Amino acid sequence: MTTTVTPPDAKPATQGPKRPRRPKSARAGGTLHGGPIAYAILIVFTLVSLFPLVWTAIAASRDNQRLAQTPPPFWFGSGLFDKLEIAWNDANLGEAFFNTTIVAGTSALTIVFLSTIAGFAFAKLRFRGRGALMLIVIGTMMVPPQLSVIPLYMMVAKLDWTDQLQAVILPSLVSAFGVFFMRQYLIQALPDEIIEAARVDGASSWRVVWHVVFPAARPAMAVLGMLTFVQTWNDFMWPFLVLTQMGNPTVQVAVAGLGRGYTPDQSLIMAGALLGTLPLLLVFAIFGKQIVGGIMQGAVKG
Repeated sequence: MTTTVTPPDAKPATQGPKRPRRPKSARAGGTLHGGPIAYAILIVFTLVSLFPLVWTAIAASRDNQRLAQTPPPFWFGSGLFDKLEIAWNDANLGEAFFNTTIVAGTSALTIVFLSTIAGFAFAKLRFRGRGALMLIVIGTMMVPPQLSVIPLYMMVAKLDWTDQLQAVILPSLVSAFGVFFMRQYLIQALPDEIIEAARVDGASSWRVVWHVVFPAARPAMAVLGMLTFVQTWNDFMWPFLVLTQMGNPTVQVAVAGLGRGYTPDQSLIMAGALLGTLPLLLVFAIFGKQIVGGIMQGAVKG
């Protein structure tokens, strides 16, 4: 029997060049840490984003004479809470908040529901004319909304809906952007195999929508609902045309009434604008984590 002895300094023939080890932060599941420059950029971006809100509060605490001076004030005065109370009472913001919550909530829920169903149909169902209908939906986003103001107002006047909330709610129950947004999300987030498996199990089309589509589209539905709620809350032109400040005003219409007079009180207008912004900040503070988590979940699925 012959025994082969390998010299101790000999290297295995199959051993190739060593691969460079990735840094710990770049491995799967590792955490990336930003340097001082990244933190500095984030701090500057945060301060610039917060400046308009802080300036609104500063202006609301001053009077017209001080706001007209140069340089303008950069710190709070002593009249902030007094101006907030005056704006709340003069603009009847309590009723305006209630009306706007109804309008924005109804529009957001309806748009999310209808856009999810329509987006699923355009993304996963096969039917004649699907491409042409999708082009028509996208084409409606290119039409300026000002072109539909006169026909809409004539329709509202014939229905005797002037100064009623349904005049603001009904034109905003559908959204071409919502349909397009949900379609693009469901194309990637909802595999065809899951739908086919549900159909093999005997699920009807509506059962597939309720038990398959809606759970898969939940992250995008949260984002679309937030965007729609904020957009409807801040809408001014159409509510200003069909609602009155003494009837059923929304927040933006009520705040616009604070600027009446030969010399409008700018601090009072700023106080009303600040009050109109606080509910949106509260909503995002409560649901912001869920919305950001939904975006990240959707990105992972995609």
